Amino acid sequence: MRRAAIERLLPAAYQRAAGPGSVLWALLDVMEALHAPDEAVLSEVDALFAPYRAPAPMVAYLARWVAMDHLVSAPRRDVPLPLPLNRLRDVVAHGAALAAWRGTPDGLRVALELATGVTGFVLDEPTERPFHLVVRVPADAVDQLALVDRIVAAEKPAAVTAEITVGDTPSERAVGRASVPSPAVDPSAPVSPVSAAEEPS
Repeated sequence: MRRAAIERLLPAAYQRAAGPGSVLWALLDVMEALHAPDEAVLSEVDALFAPYRAPAPMVAYLARWVAMDHLVSAPRRDVPLPLPLNRLRDVVAHGAALAAWRGTPDGLRVALELATGVTGFVLDEPTERPFHLVVRVPADAVDQLALVDRIVAAEKPAAVTAEITVGDTPSERAVGRASVPSPAVDPSAPVSPVSAAEEPS
């Protein structure tokens, strides 16, 4: 709030006393300076909730809002997040679609691809082993097996067992490329921070 606006809220006697060089003049300047940081935050408050504009610490908080706690929980404070900030922003931006498709092959595959930054995950459901899921990890994501394990454990249906294998060859029973994509997520399209930031809220 500018000093002139604060001055207009004062009684008439105080307004007359708030001349240049007076104590009240200096006090109004101090009040304006104290309001400035809060007003700067409020003028950009929508950025706090936009995945690609939010400050880094806020992104982890937003991930919890879209039920992705397992991607931001670290065992200790000195342990870094399990995935880079830019990929966490991608996951948060697609959080609503991932929640709608949680527990489905497409939902799990898209979550894995967004979090790891690698495409080519294949999900198999062996006919000889009902309620079991085999997640085939592409070679490019081998160094992120701990993250893959964390995501599979959180995103698969509770009644389904799962195993994670490394291999590029999809089996005949692969179900990871369903014909109906997740809403608001085109599984074949790369994630674009610019376009996601421009989406209406």
